[in-house]
Amino acid sequence: MSQTISLTEFANRLQQLAAQAQADNSADWSTKYLGKKGLFKQISADIRAVNDKKAAGQALNDLKSRLEAIAAQKNVATVTAPPTPALDFTLPAADTPVGHLHPVSQMIEQITDIFGRLGFIRVRHPELDDDENVFGRLNMAPGHPARDEWETFFVHHPGTPGHQHIRWVMTPHTSNGQVHEMLRLGKPPIRMINIARTYRRQQDVTHTQMFHQFEGLMVDKDVNITHLKGVLDYFAREFYGPDSRSRIRPFHFQFTEPSFEIDFSCHFCHGTGQTDNGDKCKFCKSGWHEVGGAGMVHPHVLQACGLDPTQYTGFAFGWGIERTYTLQDNIDVPDIRNFYNGNLEFLQQF
Repeated sequence: MSQTISLTEFANRLQQLAAQAQADNSADWSTKYLGKKGLFKQISADIRAVNDKKAAGQALNDLKSRLEAIAAQKNVATVTAPPTPALDFTLPAADTPVGHLHPVSQMIEQITDIFGRLGFIRVRHPELDDDENVFGRLNMAPGHPARDEWETFFVHHPGTPGHQHIRWVMTPHTSNGQVHEMLRLGKPPIRMINIARTYRRQQDVTHTQMFHQFEGLMVDKDVNITHLKGVLDYFAREFYGPDSRSRIRPFHFQFTEPSFEIDFSCHFCHGTGQTDNGDKCKFCKSGWHEVGGAGMVHPHVLQACGLDPTQYTGFAFGWGIERTYTLQDNIDVPDIRNFYNGNLEFLQQF
């Protein structure tokens, strides 16, 4: 506990400070006695220990008035706050920093708009789903490599009553959206675009363990490969430019038959595979770059989702949004992980 100061002792200190100030002719007199850390400020703090604070406060006020009189006598400028500048209400307001959507969110909006013009409806389906919806109904047998824990994130959950048998998966693709949409609608026509986060056990400059995919599905009577090719060509022109083209190459996916890899013409070399000076294009090397997969929905998938494959056909396609974005003109992202490291200097470029 601090020592109590009598009013008499406190008044004597104030008298001594006043006498000191009267005799002092130093150049920094104002700062020394009346500054923010001056002697008056210091001695004012002692009032907390005085037993008669009301009288001590009056004595302090008297001392301050005396110090200001001494300052005027010595022609010393007292320490005062700078004047507040007048406000000019006619001046325009200062610019307020405005943020923008994350580049991946911008791409999601653009992709949704492009396919929306073709009648595809944007849907959202679970990112944590039943193993049966992610693999089983998509024609992937129990021993398929994609169902290995070294490839896919599985979530161990005790389950709810009656569902303990379910094996939960952090979806490695958006293709489970096909299953949900066919089961939900029960009957074609179906035109949907499913955009969601997906998860895989890969991490390097071109892969992240969490990334975004979009999945397109069209099911109806008499749907064939020419419809798929037309949709892909339309997307290429709208997303990469009017001169862009698409091509499909035979491939294998469990849930489509026939299956294709999708290539888009390279916008750096305009599909020629060469630069303007005749060198091989360093980006594509052949005039094309691969973006994703597609194909006609496998009859087993249609049947597993309650549709009659003798009555209906359909196609599906899908690929990563981050990769789709980095293939656009004037975009140079050497490490795809930069999208998610929180570096504002990087993100503000887009």
